Amino acid sequence: MADVVSGLDSFSSDPGLTEDEKNTLFVLRARSAGLTFCGCAHAVYLCNLVHSLRCFIKSHTANRDSIASEENGQLCVGILGMGHMGKQLLLSLLEMTLIKPSHIKVSTRRPESVDFVQMGVECFFDNRKLAAWADVLFLCCLPSHLCEVCCELHSHLSKHCLVYSFISAVPVTRLTTLLRHNFILKPQYSFVACDTADLWLSCTHLTTALTHPLLIEASCPLTMSGGISLGMNWVCAVLYTLLNICTSACLGSSDALFLINSLFKEKWTHDMDLNAQHLIRASYACSLLKEEPFPWISLTDAQTKETPLQRFLSSNKSMQQCISAAYKSLLEKPLKLHN
Repeated sequence: MADVVSGLDSFSSDPGLTEDEKNTLFVLRARSAGLTFCGCAHAVYLCNLVHSLRCFIKSHTANRDSIASEENGQLCVGILGMGHMGKQLLLSLLEMTLIKPSHIKVSTRRPESVDFVQMGVECFFDNRKLAAWADVLFLCCLPSHLCEVCCELHSHLSKHCLVYSFISAVPVTRLTTLLRHNFILKPQYSFVACDTADLWLSCTHLTTALTHPLLIEASCPLTMSGGISLGMNWVCAVLYTLLNICTSACLGSSDALFLINSLFKEKWTHDMDLNAQHLIRASYACSLLKEEPFPWISLTDAQTKETPLQRFLSSNKSMQQCISAAYKSLLEKPLKLHN
């Protein structure tokens, strides 16, 4: 188990600090631990959802050669960058998902420094190779390396590769331009004043913390606490991600809705099911045939513009509660959707 702030010298105690400086350092340490925890928890949640949906699609379309040829619906996850966040993310995916180590690959400037090789994770320094292979690609590199990395990636990313960025201070619109890609998720965390930020300091060992009900509750995207917030756009983008995966598998709109609703079926009743008008413009939804796939949704637009789904979720507290319950259930019992 790893300390989530280990190796971060700026958070080490200094006996020469004033009380105000110590208080500031305490807040920064709590925020750093909170961001690491929430970033990993949300990534685990996303990967479990995507992996489960791919398994559902494989089962639902077992007679289609294009889907049946995929190895057990396994999700291929790439991590670009093995700094603090990359290492914590890798540990979280290995411990908290059913993704096989052989289906996780890492590209880092120092592959010899990654100590997960013995677990079956392949490590190398080839960003192009990683981009061409991955279904989900996590960007954990430094902002100063972004332009160089994007130049390497943009001609090797398939349209259906989901890029998930942890690069701070770089908005999704900028990433879209640099990568020439619009299937990008970028959690945009913000800080708010509160008296409970110290709860994140209990995240000393990440994989243990990821099973703690209080911390899971605090990290729930629609109701986050502990001084960190995320917002509804990320939740909408996750649901649109699932929709795009169904579209890339050439599923009709009826089948896509059935499978996506199946992921959450334990947490909402039949009248809570998502329908086409919740996801796309009403005029388009009314003309969409059951066997016709949904249109491809730009995640960049989903995170920066008002969408039908955002309007629906904003006005429907019951659906928000169901999504929150599904999040907590999946992190508390990460294997449930895969049985």
